[in-house]
Order: sequence, then structure tokens, then C-alpha cells
Amino acid sequence: MSRMVGTVSRGIRAPIIRSGDDLAQIVPESVLAAAADDGFAVRDRDVIAMTEAIVARAQGNYASVDDIAADVKAKLGGGTVGVVFPILSRNRFSICLRGIAKGAKKIVLQLSYPSDEVGNHLIDPDVMDEKGIDPYRDVLTLEQFRALFGYPKHPFTGMDYVAYYTQLIEECGAEAEIIFANDPRAVLEHTKDVLACDIHTRKRTKRLLKAAGGERVFGMDEILNAPVNGSGYNEQYGLLGSNKSTEDTVKLFPRDCQGLVEAIQKTMLEKTGKHVEVMVYGDGAFKDPVGKIWELADPVVSPAYTPGLEGTPNELKLKYLADNDFAHLSGEALRSAIKAEIEKKDGDLVGKMVSEGTTPRRLTDLIGSLCDLTSGSGDKGTPIVYIQGYFDNYTTE
Repeated sequence: MSRMVGTVSRGIRAPIIRSGDDLAQIVPESVLAAAADDGFAVRDRDVIAMTEAIVARAQGNYASVDDIAADVKAKLGGGTVGVVFPILSRNRFSICLRGIAKGAKKIVLQLSYPSDEVGNHLIDPDVMDEKGIDPYRDVLTLEQFRALFGYPKHPFTGMDYVAYYTQLIEECGAEAEIIFANDPRAVLEHTKDVLACDIHTRKRTKRLLKAAGGERVFGMDEILNAPVNGSGYNEQYGLLGSNKSTEDTVKLFPRDCQGLVEAIQKTMLEKTGKHVEVMVYGDGAFKDPVGKIWELADPVVSPAYTPGLEGTPNELKLKYLADNDFAHLSGEALRSAIKAEIEKKDGDLVGKMVSEGTTPRRLTDLIGSLCDLTSGSGDKGTPIVYIQGYFDNYTTE
């Protein structure tokens, strides 16, 4: 008989991770202790996932406001710096902004509207429409913005991010000028030295700025992409994916994770005889239907994973088979027909009607989103997630 339970995602408790801790040992030990405690067995193709936060903490991958300031000043000159398209986040951007402001005399902060890149709304788009504002064309000064929209606050955090970011800049000794525009080239009316702070659209933003006359143009991925005064760094993503650690430091996105996931996979094989897959995950990639926030503020969902997690799902749509090819069948005959169809399915179903409606996303993005929802971001204390049955299908015994 087919297995009656499909995918199971378990949050695994672990010790509080500190700099220098050996995750290659701690993670397998935590999983095996949980298996013994909860009575589940390790199986081939199970997935062990650990949050990027514990990996970065174990690496000691931190940087200070002063480290950020030194790199910004060295790369952008220390004068007037345009800061384009930052996300609205105390956790993700506030400490970075403090460092940027300390590395400049003046910040021209360009905010996108009605929302930032990941869906945090600065203003209500319906109000924007009522006021006759065209977000594709109109460039607003702070005075124009306040006259039109007043002092809107984020619905979840209660923050007036315009006032908050202005205050952060000024507290760090820099002059602040705020503009609102969705074309990054608007900032070039104020300065030719620009830091692009968007995440997933950064390459286009930098290309547009450079083509329009930007002189010193960098992205957040190019700040702290090498150590500054012995700081942490990430050669690929720089400040992208960083989080607030203290009022004066950020935890950077982890680096050099591939060896870790492979070491954990090897240890699990030695201890259990089972070949499990292993990945590091950050933010999931999904959109909140109420708050409109698209969760993914990290540059990628998974910075490292074992080879068995490469690719996308290759699945048949069972309801399509039941409603079309086998609409004349029911009961055991329907079960048997669908099982047979799954067993003979092609290795590549892309473009075929029978796969229409299945999720065309990478496995690491799907599994990482599942992990992010399982572990949460607060006090659950489960920075490791253990997934079973993800690669099962209707035929799995």
C-alpha cells in the first residue's frame, strides 16, 4: 500500500550558536537527538536545512557601522552620495544606512513608491491614484510628498519610515535630502555618486545609472565584499542579506557554505547509512496577501545546497489526469491508472498539458520557503528544519 503520510516538516531545536561553533557536528547531533526523541527514522532523500543566521554566526561574519562607513567613503568619495531604492526595514536596512551616512557628508535618499522592492507600502496606491500621481513619471520632493500624503505609517510596524530614515542619517552627522521616484536616474540630478540598495533588480539599476552619467556607482553587493579593518564580509553579496545584530553591528549573509552542507551530508551517511540532502536557507520566496510583502529580502533563498537539490519539480497534475484522461474511472481502477501514469512519466514534462498548474520554481526556493515558514523568525528555537517525504509521490510505498 502507498505511504499514507506525505511531506512532513519538523523544526529541530539546537543549542544557541556562537562564533566558532562547529555546525558540521552540531547539526547532525541535533537531528539524530530529535529523531530519537520523536521516534522518526532517517530515510534516503530526507532534507536537512539550517537557517543562514546560524551559519553566519558560527562563522563570526559580522561588521560594524564604522566598517561600512569606511568602505562607503573609500568607494564613493565621502561627499554627496545618492542612496537609491532601499527597502523599508529596521532589521534589514537601518544599521546599513547608519554606516552609509557616516561615510558621507550628504545623503540623497531616493525612495520608490507606492512600495519598496519587497512590498512594504510607503503609501496607499488608491490614495496615490486619487491624488493624480503617476509613479512612472512623477518625482516628488519631501515637501510635495508630505503635502500629498501626510505622515503615513507602516501598517505592521507603525513606523513613518521617511521620518525614521531621515533621523538616522542626521544623527550620523550627514545632511539628508529625500526624493521619491521610481526611475533610478532621478538621483543623478543631485549627485553622480550612487549606491544602489535594491536587491533583485540591482543589476538593471546600476546599468541605467552608469549609462545616464553616473560616475561612482556601486551596489550593496559591492560594499563589504572584502574585509575592512578585519571585519566580516561576503565576496558575492556584500551587505545584501545582512541583518541587524546590535545597534552598531550587522550580521552578514554567510559565505563559503558549500563545504559545510557536504560535510553534514557525509556525517549523516556515516552515522545512519542514509543519503540525505542538506541546504542553507534564508528568506522564503512568497507574498503575504494581506500585507502585500514579498518575503524575499535575501539575495537568494539558498546560498548552498547538495547536488540532489538542483533543478525543479517534475510532476504530473493529478486532478488533470482524474478530470481528463481518466474521467471514466473511479475507485481502485482510477488509483491504478494514475499510479501507472506517474511511473511512466517522462523525465522532462516542461510544456506538457499534464503538468500545467504544477509549481515551476527551483527546488531550493520551494523547500527554503517551507523551511522559513516552519522555523519562523522569532522565539521558536528551531534553526534546523528536517523534511521527510518531499520527493515522494502517489506511488511511494
